[in-house]
Amino acid sequence: MSYFNVRVYGLLIDPERGILISDEQSEGKRFSKFPGGGLELGEGLKDALKREFIEECATEIEVLEHFYTTDFYEKSSFNNSQILSIYYFVKELHPLDHLAFTNHPFDFGKNSNQSFRWIPLKDLKVSDVTFKTDQTVVERLLAQMDL
Repeated sequence: MSYFNVRVYGLLIDPERGILISDEQSEGKRFSKFPGGGLELGEGLKDALKREFIEECATEIEVLEHFYTTDFYEKSSFNNSQILSIYYFVKELHPLDHLAFTNHPFDFGKNSNQSFRWIPLKDLKVSDVTFKTDQTVVERLLAQMDL
């Protein structure tokens, strides 16, 4: 059985540190992506994104403007679903001082399967993220910012 899998992600950009990337490990796979995740039944996109930031980053965000929605076919790397991803610019409502940031991908602490890092926009590359939709977002971000 195939079905749609709606995902929502936040582009959190700090002028001094860059853009926030989440490195994760799940089902034996490692991947780098923007913070966010799956829409739950009965949930709106913005509410889902706020929930995901609380779950992943333990912080509240304000959802700003829409940036991109998937406009091509992408099959999930984890199941038989078709991925539809929506990206918003977001800003944190409280400093993210409680998160332990790393400078290296997949630098997980003990008993952890997620780590966070900032990538300066001038250093951001398509290869910094794993999935095709995220890579498209990086391409569009770089083109828009004319870096």
